Amino acid sequence: MAMKRPEPVQVVKQRRDAALSALVHGVPYVQFLGIEFDRRGDELTAVMPFDEGLIGNPMLQALHGGAIAGFLEVTAVIGLAWSVLWEELENGEMNLEDITAGQMPRLPKTIDFNVDYLRSGLPRDSYARARVNRSGRRYASVHVEAWQDQRARLFAQATGHFLMPPRGNG
Repeated sequence: MAMKRPEPVQVVKQRRDAALSALVHGVPYVQFLGIEFDRRGDELTAVMPFDEGLIGNPMLQALHGGAIAGFLEVTAVIGLAWSVLWEELENGEMNLEDITAGQMPRLPKTIDFNVDYLRSGLPRDSYARARVNRSGRRYASVHVEAWQDQRARLFAQATGHFLMPPRGNG
C-alpha cells in the first residue's frame, strides 16, 4: 500500500498563515492597537508598532499602561487560541475554508489577568511572546513577556487564567 504524499511545504505555510491572519484580524481590538503576529513554526511573536496615540504620559514619552496591558492580554489570548487552532489544523479537525469564511473557533475568556510593569515602555515598537503553562478542556494558564530593544530586558510581563471555549463549536 502506497503512503500518501505529504503536502508541499509552501502549501502548509500558506494554510497556517491564512489561519493566523483570519484569527488575528477577526478581533477589532487587535486592529485598534495595530498588533500583528510573526509566525515561525508554532511560535508567535506579537508586534505592536509605536504610535503617538499609545503615549500615556507626554512628559515622559511613556506608553500608556492600558495599551501595554491590552497588548499583553491580546498576545495571551491569540497565543492560546493559536495553540488550539494549530493542533486542530494539523490533525485535520478544522478546514482552512471554514476559517477564511469567518467560522473561527470561539476565543478563550479571561478569568483574571495580572500585569507587572517592570519599566517604562519607550516610544518604539514593542514585542511579546506568550507561553501556555497549562491548557486543558476548561481552563488555561498563560505567561506573557514583553520587550522593546533587547529580549532579555523586559518592560512588562503578565500571567493570565482563561476559560476555554467548548471544543468543536464555532
